[in-house]
Amino acid sequence: MRVIVLTLCLLCTSGLVSAADWFPVSVQADGQVQPYQPLAQAAKPWRICALLPHGKDRYWWGVAWGLDEEATRQGVRLGIYEAGGYENPQVQAQQLEQCRQQNADAYIIAAINAQALCGAIATLVEQGKPVIDLVNGSDCPGLSANSSVDFADMLKAALGYIEQHRPAGSFSLGWLPGPQGAGWVEDLERSLREAEQAGRMRVEHGGYAPVDRASQAQLVRGLLKTHPHLDYLLGNAEAAGFAAQLVQTSGQNYRAQVLATYTTERIIEQIRDGFIVAAPTDSPVIQARIAVDLAVRVLEDQPHAQQVSPMIQMLDQASLPQFDISRLMPPPEHWMIRRDLPQ
Repeated sequence: MRVIVLTLCLLCTSGLVSAADWFPVSVQADGQVQPYQPLAQAAKPWRICALLPHGKDRYWWGVAWGLDEEATRQGVRLGIYEAGGYENPQVQAQQLEQCRQQNADAYIIAAINAQALCGAIATLVEQGKPVIDLVNGSDCPGLSANSSVDFADMLKAALGYIEQHRPAGSFSLGWLPGPQGAGWVEDLERSLREAEQAGRMRVEHGGYAPVDRASQAQLVRGLLKTHPHLDYLLGNAEAAGFAAQLVQTSGQNYRAQVLATYTTERIIEQIRDGFIVAAPTDSPVIQARIAVDLAVRVLEDQPHAQQVSPMIQMLDQASLPQFDISRLMPPPEHWMIRRDLPQ
């Protein structure tokens, strides 16, 4: 494990040499593949409020770090709030109201629930405040722009990987998506239903829960107890991480090959160890950087795309050495950034 951590740290360091110059980066902007080039600097020190669902893992630490880095580079003032978990939509609503009362110039929101903030967002839109959707997806009308990857495409990438590597014939898939009602989970399940119609795959649903280890471990144990002979298990990072350990170390005759629907630091370690077969990454740090730039562009009436998505990359043992890990998580010395909106 010490070797793994050292390797990760070296990867982090090498990937951060040009972190301040993260651009241009290849994206899909309104459906067109092109290099993304942010503004050199904001015209004034705008005050931007960023809301995240939680700060429990290095995925969201990376998002917070990316937000902070780009805000610093462009010279804007940023508040970063996290709600403590997907079970706390009321906390995120309170944090949004707090920023509204402090008259933030723009809002970047990684929503806990795809619809829960629509009323508050409608009020902001009426007031002419830019609202940028970040990472999780939102169904609310009036959003100024979206910096996100469609998790339906993330699922297609994961299932495509299975198709390329599995034996011929039908197969069974254990499914652990995450918290019910989250926009990214709804996108995953929409894509899964489409794939099921092909008829080659039998899906065993393991249930919904917040993406903390205890909640997901309970679902994993229940799913494997009921369906011990699954061919594959595909789930959120916490579910996949626990399932991989259980399959490898429990002494049971589990044969499931484990994949995750997105990548975190733990997933990278388990891919390298051979516990997890593969996972797609949505480059959350890049999404965060782009979200800040989109907020500034909207504030300054600069040209911008409505939907910007970093290119999805599929990671396995073969591709991992070439992956720039600074797209996924902050350097080792960085933890979660929490900051009230500056005056």
